[in-house]
Amino acid sequence: MPVETQLVILGSGPAGLTAAVYAARADLAPVVIEGIAAGGQLMLTTDVENYPGFPEGILGPELMANFRSQAERFGAEFVTADASRVDFSSRPFGVWVGDVEYRADAVILSTGASARMLGLENEARLLGHGVSTCATCDGFFFRDQQLAIVGGGDTAVEEALFLTKFATKVTVIHRRDELRASKIMQDRAFASGGIDFRWNSVVEDVVGVDRVEQVKLRDTVTGEESKLDVGGLFVAIGHDPNTGLVEGQLELDANGYVITAADSTRTSVEGIFAAGDVQDHIFRQAVTAAGSGCMASIEAERWLAEHAS
Repeated sequence: MPVETQLVILGSGPAGLTAAVYAARADLAPVVIEGIAAGGQLMLTTDVENYPGFPEGILGPELMANFRSQAERFGAEFVTADASRVDFSSRPFGVWVGDVEYRADAVILSTGASARMLGLENEARLLGHGVSTCATCDGFFFRDQQLAIVGGGDTAVEEALFLTKFATKVTVIHRRDELRASKIMQDRAFASGGIDFRWNSVVEDVVGVDRVEQVKLRDTVTGEESKLDVGGLFVAIGHDPNTGLVEGQLELDANGYVITAADSTRTSVEGIFAAGDVQDHIFRQAVTAAGSGCMASIEAERWLAEHAS
């Protein structure tokens, strides 16, 4: 027999857990399919200093544990497993976790997005210890250090410019001999006195015991190898929204992000709402994700009231 509930929340980052807090307080008794890798990208972050309310900062995992405890206190139910499939073709909507079937009158999708990585063993080991995927989040911690950023698009250039506020020097590492970024962003980068460029270069390894100390580079044209002493490496080669579960069931944009209505978290299917990085490819901040989670929960609550059987 399927488990029946008013609301299922898919994902447990800031968006999903904020939605869970609001939904639980509204007596919707939400079921949160939090996933095996619960907590979202903040679980990979050591210090969070830009989330309001924590003047001394807070560890990413601790912040997410607080979010979860708050939602649990108000009655949210958590399932620590990944959803295996969904069916949004008719209400009540179907969400499966293995052989267990949940039937929900409304669903909030908050499965987030994953930063593309270089795929290096030491990159993964040093993530949060000098390797970062978000300059806006972590740049402050690298004051007066030499930094490197990998990428050649608008995001990489924008983050390189941001890092010049803190670093003694920023080196952009790009595998081609010209940037893919828009002309206006390129002009700003080239006019900046604090950015160097390593063209036709890829990162072969990240060196460091407890922190990043150096990156090893390879020239894609000559094959020559070199080393660059840096205190931090920022990877800015894009993000992939975690929308494989809903592909073909919700309207997605060309990059795979869920399309939501203007000033709303409503998706292309009535009763399905999306919040956080799964639908936001611009800001990608914990506080904006939490805000959209709040929006999704309020919209879901109102929608359920309007469509009560």
